Amino acid sequence: MTTLPRPTTTLTADDARRIALRAQGFLGAPDRRSGVRGVLRHLGAVQLDTISVLARSHELVPYARLGAVGRKTVEAAYWQDTHAFEYWSHAACILPVEEWPHFAFRRRAYRDRPHWNHELPEGVYDQVIKQLRAEGPLTSTELGGAKKTSDWWDWSGTKVAVERALMYGEVVCVERRGWKRVYDLAERAVPDALLHDELDDAECLRRLVRLAGESLGVGTRADIADYHRLKGEQVDAVVADSGLVPVEVEGWSKPAWADPAALATPPRGRHRTTLLSPFDSLIWERARTERIFGFTHRLEAYVPRPKRVYGYFAMPVLAGGRLVGRVDPAREGRTLVAKQVTLDGPKAVPAVAQALVEAATWVNCTDVRVERVDEPGLREPLARELARTLG
Repeated sequence: MTTLPRPTTTLTADDARRIALRAQGFLGAPDRRSGVRGVLRHLGAVQLDTISVLARSHELVPYARLGAVGRKTVEAAYWQDTHAFEYWSHAACILPVEEWPHFAFRRRAYRDRPHWNHELPEGVYDQVIKQLRAEGPLTSTELGGAKKTSDWWDWSGTKVAVERALMYGEVVCVERRGWKRVYDLAERAVPDALLHDELDDAECLRRLVRLAGESLGVGTRADIADYHRLKGEQVDAVVADSGLVPVEVEGWSKPAWADPAALATPPRGRHRTTLLSPFDSLIWERARTERIFGFTHRLEAYVPRPKRVYGYFAMPVLAGGRLVGRVDPAREGRTLVAKQVTLDGPKAVPAVAQALVEAATWVNCTDVRVERVDEPGLREPLARELARTLG
């Protein structure tokens, strides 16, 4: 068993919260010069998801940090010039292309995997690689079809093969087109200097643990493991020589690790006020979100409608470094509809109004309509604040 060094630094809970906010890009001046690509590098991973309400989650993530970034600008920043690739990290994520070598451990694990949910028909894998070499980049439909039936899980042999090749690292998703993955050979899409699996598992894990620590600022073993979906024992094996330093955080029951650069400079600056995607990396880990913000976060899109508490796609509202409410949004023409608003008391009203108006402007809406407020007595103050903010 590895003996870990004793922490020499103790942080207050507020220190840890501010460090986490700065590490995630929500405290201090936005780095608009680096733009969306800077956000991606800073976070290390941006989660993808099929749900689109105001916008898709990978668009909402840079918006939350930079403000009104054009949606075409977001897509170009991710995919043009082989800047990024899609792979399995925290979930299906966009990752900086320079991190390709550090996912070699996961590619090897997939190649050694003994059992799969979908059978791979004989000869189809080689045929897919041959077709991509001759005609790529292609979607699974262009390769010959994604499904055998209309059932979402009933993949065609072609889809099974190309997804297996993606996991193995022989194929790369080079963009999303109409939300379909566009596949190409890794040898064509990944820069030659990065296209290798030479790093052993320990070196890959050391890098990803360090990246997770930098992206979180400070976190427990579980926080760090969750960021790129590592196992706790994988973190244990490398954290002592990852470059992260052990710290104690007041009120945290578990040991924590921090990015030394985050400890070297006190976190100061302006707080961002914004709606957050439910898939934003600031709130990925539910236990961490409760520990840092005292806020219970759960996506209810897959919860039966009668059992939903906050709404289908309830977006937490960040303001003043706190999570102060939730908004379940929709769009009707040029109107942003807040189907349900949950407020953490009267003090949250101005921040929620500001976040709603800014989001409406970003998605080219000219009006905001509130349908329901959890505390009826706050409905009128919110309506007045919205009217004032809309001008």
